[in-house]
Amino acid sequence: MPQASTLPDESLFDLDPSIGALTLRLADPDPAVRRVAVLQLADLEDEDGVPLLLQRLQSDPAESVRAEAARTLASWEQEAVVPALAAALADPSREVAEAAAQGLSELKAPASGAALLPWVTHGDPFVRAAAWRGLRELRYAAGFDAAMAALSDAAAPVRREAVAVLGWLRRSEALPALAQAATSDADTDVRRAAAGALGLAADPSARDALLAALRDGAWQVREEAAQTLGKLKFPEAVGPLIDALEDRYWQVRLQAARALGKLRDRAALVPLTMQLAHAISNLRKEAALSLGSLRDAAAVPALASAADDADPEVRKAVRIALAQIGAPEAHA
Repeated sequence: MPQASTLPDESLFDLDPSIGALTLRLADPDPAVRRVAVLQLADLEDEDGVPLLLQRLQSDPAESVRAEAARTLASWEQEAVVPALAAALADPSREVAEAAAQGLSELKAPASGAALLPWVTHGDPFVRAAAWRGLRELRYAAGFDAAMAALSDAAAPVRREAVAVLGWLRRSEALPALAQAATSDADTDVRRAAAGALGLAADPSARDALLAALRDGAWQVREEAAQTLGKLKFPEAVGPLIDALEDRYWQVRLQAARALGKLRDRAALVPLTMQLAHAISNLRKEAALSLGSLRDAAAVPALASAADDADPEVRKAVRIALAQIGAPEAHA
């Protein structure tokens, strides 16, 4: 059995933090000592410590040390680091694998995509999903075809992350597949992600899919569809969004109200004024702001009636709306 260090944990932070001293402590038989040495390497922010961290990630027998090394390595987006973190996705310890996944999700350099792409076909769905998550914001163009193929993956988390990658890539060729995912995928989170990704282009296929998603059985999908319809400003969405103001979930109503404000269609005036009496103050606030966006004097009486709302944020929104319309400012 390895001999444990006789130093208490709190004492370790007072020792010499140089690379040389930390190299010795990284070989200590006590995993607590090695873990603290990893933390001290992170504090040094010295690239010379990266090889030591890679060694701990790849070969330390203690999962707590490997996980700490994975978290620390996320700060360095170097050529050797990304493949090592990707390989750690398959670590037998879930703590280590999740630490590696979190680190990969913070990548910023598109060049890192080449090291991640081979992992999107790994046998473990967790690894595949984490690799796609790491690729998401890199906009790695070479991953487009693989992301399209991943929309048929058996694992919902993989499909969800592939949808997000396609959204970031913003290529119109993906719209039909995203439209299908938004309306037909069996998983709520995938449909919701696809509804958001359809915001990449004001295309008729996106419009039709979003209008269908506005009737989805899951309120989260309806909420996302309403938000995206507001972003794309399809005139054909006015009627369905007005209907969505009667949704059972206030979150859907709020996004519908916000979208109607962006569309600025007078047909929404009366339905929006009715939301000023809703029990949820966030919805009342959004309705007031959207009424201001309509810039229609017919909204002034309803807004004036809401000037004494119990919520100060709603009262502020009312004042903003009245100013937009050009009416005298309501009292606080």
